[in-house]
Amino acid sequence: MTGKVNTGSPKALGEFLSEAQEMVESLNRDVLKFDDNLRRNLRDPDLINSIFRSAHSLKGVSGMFGLQRMSDLSHEMENLLDNLRMGRIESSPELVTLLFDFIEVLNQLIAEAGGGPKVAKKILSDLSERIKGFAPQEVKSEQKSPLDDIELEQSVRSVLTEYEEFRLIDCVRRGVKLYKIHASFHLIDFDESLGRLSESIKTLGELITTLPSSQSSSTDDIDFDLIVGSESPIEVLREKLESETVSVTAIKRKGGTENAELPKPAASTRPEKEAGGEKEASTESPAPPIPSAEAGESPSLRSISQTVRVDIGKLDNLMSIVGEMVLVKTSLQSIAENLKIELGFTGPVADLQKQARNFERKLNELQNGIMEVRMVPLQQIFEKLARMVRKLAMQFEKQIELHISGADTELDKLIIEELADPLMHILRNSVDHGIELPEERIRAGKPPVGNIELLAYQKGNHVVIEVRDDGRGLDLEKIKQVAVRKGLVSAERLPEMSRRDLYNLLFLPGFSTSEKVTEISGRGVGLDVVKTNITRLSGMIDIESEFGKGTALSITLPITLAIMRALIVKVSEQNYAIPLNSVLEILRVPVSKLHTIEKREVIELRGSTLPLVRLADVFELEKPAVQEEENLYIVVVGLAENRLGLVVNYLLGQQDIVIQPLSRSLAKIPGIAGATSLTSQQTILVLDIGGIVEDSLLRD
Repeated sequence: MTGKVNTGSPKALGEFLSEAQEMVESLNRDVLKFDDNLRRNLRDPDLINSIFRSAHSLKGVSGMFGLQRMSDLSHEMENLLDNLRMGRIESSPELVTLLFDFIEVLNQLIAEAGGGPKVAKKILSDLSERIKGFAPQEVKSEQKSPLDDIELEQSVRSVLTEYEEFRLIDCVRRGVKLYKIHASFHLIDFDESLGRLSESIKTLGELITTLPSSQSSSTDDIDFDLIVGSESPIEVLREKLESETVSVTAIKRKGGTENAELPKPAASTRPEKEAGGEKEASTESPAPPIPSAEAGESPSLRSISQTVRVDIGKLDNLMSIVGEMVLVKTSLQSIAENLKIELGFTGPVADLQKQARNFERKLNELQNGIMEVRMVPLQQIFEKLARMVRKLAMQFEKQIELHISGADTELDKLIIEELADPLMHILRNSVDHGIELPEERIRAGKPPVGNIELLAYQKGNHVVIEVRDDGRGLDLEKIKQVAVRKGLVSAERLPEMSRRDLYNLLFLPGFSTSEKVTEISGRGVGLDVVKTNITRLSGMIDIESEFGKGTALSITLPITLAIMRALIVKVSEQNYAIPLNSVLEILRVPVSKLHTIEKREVIELRGSTLPLVRLADVFELEKPAVQEEENLYIVVVGLAENRLGLVVNYLLGQQDIVIQPLSRSLAKIPGIAGATSLTSQQTILVLDIGGIVEDSLLRD
């Protein structure tokens, strides 16, 4: 069979790719946890079983769609993972590396199925040989089973699967306490009730098996016996799990007392005490309640999952339609206001204004709803980056711990996709050139294990992503030497440059062409590309560093680039839109209040100095024929900790806008994020505040 996808339709192919990608992302999360557990010497059989099931599912779904190469590779990995969960092979760092490489190849095969480049046969054959290299250990047959040492009915032992029997034997060998939990549920909703009980059990230990019981209390009930391994004493399980329909007993060891059953409380398992005629419940957090349906209710066929996969292209189309509706809304409001002026606030005019307000309210709800659908957590790319950091650390023979926080912070899906490559460049530099080798760190008085922090948090209408490391840091003197040698700055100007100015040199394209990039910690590698990509997203990037102690890069991005509120301003004879989420305040300042410091116009604002930028100078516009007024409009904008005052001629009001991308020939114009249409059908440019702020700081 060929490696072509047997889908029958483009829609089926899209659904396959989406499902396969979700499976691989789930597998990646589990392998990251597995790697962390291995480092901390922790055992989690459920996690290993989850990884095994992911490989099994990938084998099935890829085979169903005719992807034979993916199916065969997943089948080989499934066999290896079966040996792992059955104890025939041991967990090891080499195995974790193999699993991560397996995930990487799966992503390549999924991309191939979607029309991407074909994966080379050698990549697949090499990975296959590595999988086969994890041969299972020879298991010596035991004359007596460890299960013979516990008081477990033969009827139960005879129905255990091979995996369940192995998990039970493993618990016996390790001296883990064993319990039998008997539960009775109504037939109507037993599956949901059993699921909730199982989840509660997993917080206390390992659920080894769930078996139907013949001891049903009535014809309307179904009973189950659950075998559990736990380090907790029986009173803890009883406190957390027992109810009128759930009981816990210990499985004793023959001839021993280490797992002996403790006396069962006579009353309720949730201690209560009388207090003033009322019962005061225990402060312990009980397990989630397990409600039951009333007898006679019909079982529901509704799906438990409420998730629907939606192509981002469809959401973009909806957003464009909403953008056009925003223009219609503004036009209706303008018509209503004009009619009010001409005819007065008469009945029809009042009705029109009322309906215009209702339309605006519903349109805002629609807009917010679509925006919520587009938002996804950064966890999607953070987990992939964690895998990359581990691989690079091994490649460069470094010991690195990656600490992630704020992965649940949400951004527009399209922004997240464009953010993956810049973050990859930054983290690669941290691993490759920031974090030192273990022996070098020890000589510098540092622990051998380096630390990289990847954190995200929301700040107003923006999201900040930081990458911090405790590595070498940036050597300003070497940065100066390289910059002068490359002709990026004159030696005469160096004394005038601030620390921020010198760091900003790293973002210049020529800076990364040094033959020996490691002279300056390699931080120039790819940073010009990083800045270009971040600027394209209307964001900005900042660097802080201390030589010998570490470096921090901070990226500030808008939450979305779709519909946003904008301030419309006039500069000379041109109109521009300034995203309102970057506007801090608007000032009307007399010209006499302006000062010049080091050839830069500034004003004093609440005890601090605010640098000014005249947009007419930025875009080289002709000055208006009329003489400048005595007072100036200054729009104070800011990103992160940076503030700037934009000098404009007039304020024309606020409007909801939809940013449209510029053509390829215009896309690289600095200071411009895109274009938008006003209600007057006029097309104007949208300012890239991040780019303007960064350019201004670089010129300071």
